[in-house]
Amino acid sequence: MFEIGSTLREARLRKGLDFLEAERATKIRAKYLRALEDERFELLPSQTYVRGFLRSYADFLGLDGRLFVDEYTSRFWVDQDHGFRRARRVRARERRDRRAERKIVLATLAAIGAVTALVIAAWNFGGGGPNETAIPNLAPAVPAKARRAAHLVVRARGGASLLEVRRGGPSGQVLYTGTLEPGEAQRFVERRLWLHVGTPENLEVTLNGHPADLGRRCPQVVVVTPRQVTSAGTCR
Repeated sequence: MFEIGSTLREARLRKGLDFLEAERATKIRAKYLRALEDERFELLPSQTYVRGFLRSYADFLGLDGRLFVDEYTSRFWVDQDHGFRRARRVRARERRDRRAERKIVLATLAAIGAVTALVIAAWNFGGGGPNETAIPNLAPAVPAKARRAAHLVVRARGGASLLEVRRGGPSGQVLYTGTLEPGEAQRFVERRLWLHVGTPENLEVTLNGHPADLGRRCPQVVVVTPRQVTSAGTCR
């Protein structure tokens, strides 16, 4: 935003002109030129004259007449009931409104920050209390059975082998029975396992991730617990 009248006056004085000389050049009466510089727009016949004179006078002084017309239109208005008068400064009002909105937003953010700080302080000084909300443990739960069980992997290497696996003992539930072919593997997680192995030398066994021995090169009966692999049979 700029001052219409003072800008016109300064431009005229820089050219060393008086109102009579400007009147002869623009064909606009000197009293109207003076009214434009004083921003006494109510002295002009109508708003249409104001716009036309502003454009012509500004262009004559080497200024952009269109900018002066736009500035006048944005800052002044005509009240049809009470005649021509100086109006509200619309742009200034818009700036004030924007500043007020920014202040409201900043005040709201400050209030939110203050409430958050009070909540955190109350939590810290209160130590949680009996109504403290527990933070959930997001780690996957490990079943108690798995923590106390034998993790056994039986894999065939170099050749096949008959294999029978039961839960607990020789009369327990059958978990696997068949021929384990080279490259195949079976996994078991139990507290106690009973195995009948046809060809131990063809099998590789790990207990809880550690290698285990199945015994001599003949059919074996093996008992597996979380701590060890024990041969329970003898070769015939």
